[in-house]
Amino acid sequence: MIEKRVIKSLIIERQNEIPEISLVKRPLDLEPSANYVMIGLRRAGKSYLLYQHIQDLIRKREMDKDNILYVNFEDERIASVDAENLGLFLECYREMYDIRPWIFLDEIQNVAGWEKFARRLADSKYRVFVTGSNAKMLSREIYTTLGGRFVAHEVFPFSFQEYLSFHEVVLTRNWEYGDTRAQVLKLFHDYFYYGGFAESFIFRDRRSWINSLYQKILLGDVIFRNGIRNENAIRVLVKKLAESVMQPSSLVRIKNIVDSAGTNLARNTLVDYIRFLEDAYLIFGISNFSDKLSSRETLKKRYFWDNGLLNIFLFEPETKLLENMVAIALKKKYKDDLYYYNRNMEVDFFIPKDCRAVQVSYSIADMSTRQREVRSLVKLAEVYSLDKIEIITWDEEVTVIENGLTVQVIPVWKWLLAPDFN
Repeated sequence: MIEKRVIKSLIIERQNEIPEISLVKRPLDLEPSANYVMIGLRRAGKSYLLYQHIQDLIRKREMDKDNILYVNFEDERIASVDAENLGLFLECYREMYDIRPWIFLDEIQNVAGWEKFARRLADSKYRVFVTGSNAKMLSREIYTTLGGRFVAHEVFPFSFQEYLSFHEVVLTRNWEYGDTRAQVLKLFHDYFYYGGFAESFIFRDRRSWINSLYQKILLGDVIFRNGIRNENAIRVLVKKLAESVMQPSSLVRIKNIVDSAGTNLARNTLVDYIRFLEDAYLIFGISNFSDKLSSRETLKKRYFWDNGLLNIFLFEPETKLLENMVAIALKKKYKDDLYYYNRNMEVDFFIPKDCRAVQVSYSIADMSTRQREVRSLVKLAEVYSLDKIEIITWDEEVTVIENGLTVQVIPVWKWLLAPDFN
């Protein structure tokens, strides 16, 4: 049993700290009367969004610091807490104050059965905000327990626009024709290779920081949480998935690649391991739109949720990082409506509901490369009506007209700053 004096000191500690924390504001549009479950990759910024929301509420005089009941369940001082003891936090708060708190439960997935406690709080009309680093928090079982009383909000590492804001770069009208362009390109170079984890921005050796984060995600959020005994097998799997980014891969192919590295995995175990990696927001997959429904789960292209995490596995990574960065932006926007297309033609990304097709090519300066990329888009347009057709490159920009279709060739750094991604 955790001593009440420890809990009370934690409550006071967070009440004093959170209003004073310096933040880079991120877009955060929350329903004023809703409870939220915020989930996403570890260190993506979930806690800082809670801090931002608390500071906004204090600024608007909707609460003061005494209303804050904030618990971080990764704090070693309460590491032994279980679901039966969760009520202690509210009990301690009531002994300290005679006002109604706003309740913030950070990384609550560490406590098995947390959802029943959160449901009770919501049923008692408390305002409750929950964060976690595992997509299982959106599972049907948990959502059934929460009973529709919480809204899900996914949190990702910084977008490129947010990265520029962190560095106090303001994009005025026609910025790409002035001195700002050089500054944007310099910052994009770092963002491209090291991704959007805000905590890493201040480090000179960002690669080492990202590698340490990866170890924590793999060991804590994947191996320990899921009771994996074959640590070497899942490490080999992640490495092989990174090396196979851009390539549609069946489960059979992935199994053969892992087995060839001297680590044998049963097919069912492989399926579980990939799901664990997806639950931890390390990777995501997209299906072939032309495949039968039964094949879409077994043959996918898989990407990493941050370029920095992918980059620690790669040598000469530019082509893979470029496609991965485009995949992240499209996945965040379109979620499960994002596909690739591979049937008599190859198109990297296809969004049928938006009539949009996207190819990714580091350069189309070579005429044969240009013709290949454009030809696939033209063929797809013969099968499906397309309103928006793009080729994303490193730094080339041109408009191509082919068979009456307009193909926009856009540099990735400019494409990421388009309004529909911010």
